[in-house]
Amino acid sequence: MNRAVRPLIAIPARFSATTSALRYAAEVNARALVEAVWRAGGEPVTIHPADPRTTDVPARLARFDGVLLPGGGDLAPHRYGATDTHESVYDVDDLQDAFDLAAARAALDAGIPLLAICRGMQVVNVALGGTLDQDMGGPEREHRHMVHPVTLETGSAVARATGAEKTDASCYHHQRVDRLGTGLRVTATGADGTIEALELPAARGWFLSVQWHPEDTAPSDPAQQGLFDALVRACLRDLTGPDRT
Repeated sequence: MNRAVRPLIAIPARFSATTSALRYAAEVNARALVEAVWRAGGEPVTIHPADPRTTDVPARLARFDGVLLPGGGDLAPHRYGATDTHESVYDVDDLQDAFDLAAARAALDAGIPLLAICRGMQVVNVALGGTLDQDMGGPEREHRHMVHPVTLETGSAVARATGAEKTDASCYHHQRVDRLGTGLRVTATGADGTIEALELPAARGWFLSVQWHPEDTAPSDPAQQGLFDALVRACLRDLTGPDRT
């Protein structure tokens, strides 16, 4: 898509202790993710995950046309009411959790187009009162470094975005959605029953979340690139309508 003005897509940064060519800890996003948004016609903007207690997250997001919640480390189990933490839980960061949850709620409340990927889908589920399965059961059950078939519900937003009812999904996760958050509906599943996409029929704006990483194969798979294209299309529709603010 080649447009003079690209919709601004806010992507919360991920904290990185070390990054090649930089002397300090960094805030980053995956290049594959950023490039997928760019190919779709969006302007990807990495935003700083500031403490929601000291910054107005809804006001920060209001200047953007869309939000993309990317993958990352695990959410702290206490965020969804768990009293124990499984030994496999890793890369938990309280500030990252707090900001992502606030960003998910702010985008949904304001009707800003929102695409949530992997951890991002789990964040939305928790933000709406759902829970997570902390560990899927090790190498025989977890979805790490694998591509597997996913079945999409006919007529769903994910099926429309990908143009398919079955797709090969590139996955990297050991956690998954357990109890659904309020209002969410399952629109894609893996062969093992893992929830692979969630939608929110009552959402004020365009919303879609997937458990897999479409950016991994988007350069060569139009179905996966279609998820990013759908986000940008929703932003462009909003730009031609009434001001959200």
